[in-house]
Amino acid sequence: MANLLRAPELKEKLLFTLFILLVYRAGAHITVPSLDVNALRAAFGSLQNTFFGIYDMFVGGGLSRATILALGIMPYISASIMFHLLAAVFPT
Repeated sequence: MANLLRAPELKEKLLFTLFILLVYRAGAHITVPSLDVNALRAAFGSLQNTFFGIYDMFVGGGLSRATILALGIMPYISASIMFHLLAAVFPT
């Protein structure tokens, strides 16, 4: 086991993986700014047996806490679509 950590490539990859896990855990606790979390929790309280309630259960409650990483890839996709549409309208 000690010989495995002597390889510089493996050491770099392990440190990078630990760093990414740390960033993910931090992002899972940062809430979306200017959002009323209490109102969102009340809304999810009434939706426990629906798709959103089940999804919230599978993502560890991140959706009802309105964390940044609970948004997933949707903000990126939406921004990409908007920029493509704006590039077609304003082709400067």
